[in-house]
Amino acid sequence: MALLFGQQSRLPFYCRKLAGNIPDVKTLRKLLADMNTLGYEKIKVILDRGFFSAANINDMYHHHMKFLIAAKLSLKIVQTHLDAVREKMRNWTHYHQDYQLYAFSLPIVWDYVQDRPYRGDTLKADRRMYLHLYYSPDRALEDEKAFNSRLVNLQRELESGECHPDHEKQYTKYFEVKNTPVRGTKVTTREDAIAEAKRNYGYFALMSNEIKDPVEALSIYRNKDLVEKAFENLKDRLNLRRLAVSSGQSLDGKLFVQFIALIYLSYITRKMQENKLFKDHTMQEVLDDLDMIECFEVPGQKLQVGEITKHQSDLFSRLGITPPTSLQ
Repeated sequence: MALLFGQQSRLPFYCRKLAGNIPDVKTLRKLLADMNTLGYEKIKVILDRGFFSAANINDMYHHHMKFLIAAKLSLKIVQTHLDAVREKMRNWTHYHQDYQLYAFSLPIVWDYVQDRPYRGDTLKADRRMYLHLYYSPDRALEDEKAFNSRLVNLQRELESGECHPDHEKQYTKYFEVKNTPVRGTKVTTREDAIAEAKRNYGYFALMSNEIKDPVEALSIYRNKDLVEKAFENLKDRLNLRRLAVSSGQSLDGKLFVQFIALIYLSYITRKMQENKLFKDHTMQEVLDDLDMIECFEVPGQKLQVGEITKHQSDLFSRLGITPPTSLQ
């Protein structure tokens, strides 16, 4: 499912059913064509690491698309530049208090490749790109704690003899096992491999063919969290994790109803954030409080609303909704 939000309204305004989880630029081009039809011409795309591939990057350059994309640290192009500035980027001048991390940016060159079947050749050229590198001390600590816990579990498995087939590569990579008749199984760690694994903890990278400033790039990239949380709401709060439909028509109907519900949910979320309601309430608590209000419907008469407490009236006002007036 493709889902678009307005950057200012933070409300969903477009959804489209897809054939599957296809991280492909062809999907983006169809989506951009739809946006052009609606009058949005200069669209810039923000992509997570699942979309990163040389073919996708080349395709976006080929179609003159502006993009911001997350990149894996294991990529050679990232590692080469990160190693060159690893210490420099952690100088105080590159620290940003708002995000509590170090941010560094540098221009790099992308090796652009385009196959041209109509000419029977391949075009190769340099394309401008900006690599944004970040180091978060908090993230580094969390990564190391998780890694240490994983190592403890792996070592226990080796020492107990209860090895898991899926962990064989990790056993070999991080441990050396010796078996002797007298001492039994002795497990020692490969410190060089562990040090290499921890070397990149806390670092992450973004790439863009337009945005030069690393803090601006990070701010824009983190805005996509809005869409990710919307998918979580669709799956969990709106019960779309399992479709439970028997026909394509039923699926279309269910997606439409869920999309309308998501608009309401997104509006409530935005209002709660703007009015700092999340400090004292969860969304479910707000909905439960308002759900206690009763409505009475009599044919031919105006809808009557039951008693509304001052707390409920205040919630309506802070959500930007005029409270019902019949029995206040």
